[in-house]
Amino acid sequence: MHMIFSIAPSDPTPIYRQIVDQVRRQIAGGVIVPGQELPSVRAMAQQHTINPMTVSKAYSLLEAEGLLERRRGMGMVVANHSEQSDKVQPQDLLRPSLKAAAQQARQLGLTAQAALAQFEECLKKTHQEETP
Repeated sequence: MHMIFSIAPSDPTPIYRQIVDQVRRQIAGGVIVPGQELPSVRAMAQQHTINPMTVSKAYSLLEAEGLLERRRGMGMVVANHSEQSDKVQPQDLLRPSLKAAAQQARQLGLTAQAALAQFEECLKKTHQEETP
């Protein structure tokens, strides 16, 4: 598996927070595993056309949480976090986004069936975009 980062500069969520949240989700979901190297600060910044300090801030926060560790000559790698991964389930990280989407669907007057159909369509589209 490979890491997938989607940075949206127009999103109200700060870019460093987008990176932190995406790394957390990918660790919890097993997409990235202990010992796996993350892209360098410079590579991530160039790929997404963002400030290297933003990437550095995100990585530092993740290191402070114990999710990443700095390895000499390798950069940042996913820490051995078996205890933490037992506590955090992927569904727990998805729930806040789903609650927000459910509230928006209700405010828009969509039925549960219509909202679920939209979600399924988004899932299919996302998976198609990721499949080479």
